[in-house]
Amino acid sequence: MTIILSDSDLDRSTAMQIAIETIEEAMAARSAGVLVSPPRHNVSFGGKGDLVFTIGGTIGEHSIAGFRVYETFKGLRHDQIVAVWSAETAELQGLVVGSRLGDIRTGAIGGIAIRHMSSPGVRTVGVIGSGHQARTQLEAAALVRRLDHVRVYSRHEQNRRTFSAEMEERLGIPVEPVDTPRRAVSEADIVICATTSRTPVMEAAWLKPGVHINTIGPKTVDEHELGLDIAAAAHLIATDSLEQTDAYKAPFFLHGSPDAVRLVDLAAIVSGRLRVRPAHDQTTLFCSAGLAGTEVLVASKLLAACGGKVPAA
Repeated sequence: MTIILSDSDLDRSTAMQIAIETIEEAMAARSAGVLVSPPRHNVSFGGKGDLVFTIGGTIGEHSIAGFRVYETFKGLRHDQIVAVWSAETAELQGLVVGSRLGDIRTGAIGGIAIRHMSSPGVRTVGVIGSGHQARTQLEAAALVRRLDHVRVYSRHEQNRRTFSAEMEERLGIPVEPVDTPRRAVSEADIVICATTSRTPVMEAAWLKPGVHINTIGPKTVDEHELGLDIAAAAHLIATDSLEQTDAYKAPFFLHGSPDAVRLVDLAAIVSGRLRVRPAHDQTTLFCSAGLAGTEVLVASKLLAACGGKVPAA
């Protein structure tokens, strides 16, 4: 029977750990040339919005294939569908319906970037943003690093207070709401920027040497949550999908800058082909683009973890 999972099935405490392990494997597969991960494909429905498809999987032994589709239509609810097939047997392994898988997958990619790009002894995190992506990025960070303090800023005081209470209870570490973005990031070893801002929300001068930064929000020349000063201050700039940064509707935010040619593939870092941090005071920047195929791999592992206990109706 085909398994169908929903958001409530992915709220288990093990889901993020499974996703992190899967993304680590996906980066190894990408480095070995056996990950299928083309840029996402947009299908426009006039002024209503788009359906957006990301297609991918693995080739070789135990190959799997699938896709994720989400929409940009106007409305209060925004669901996604991920479908997974065995490329060996043509069996449909299952479907994941809802928005949580995308958040978990993106959080896990951010966690892998933190694991391989930040200094091993980091303890503090500054978060700008208080939405779903900020939550999963912080959850992943806490699984790959032994954190002891977090500061969070977002524009609305109640949102950052709610975020602090929820994440402190979930992670078991102090999460402090602060009233300026500078206070959130100035003493942080890791900075997570997960906003919808179309203009930069922090300055390079606020950051201490050796910080690692994850940017999750807008990253085009027209709309970007980080300024070019952050990129210029970074000794190493990486992304999970070089192909996707070249396929945005508007050019990637580094386009035309001296730092554009310095963008490298996270998979090269994870595989050890590219050295990171020869000195502890070097700043690193990870630009999350959304590596296609990874949501299919994560869905496959989560479906397998269910053991067929959630059959389709």
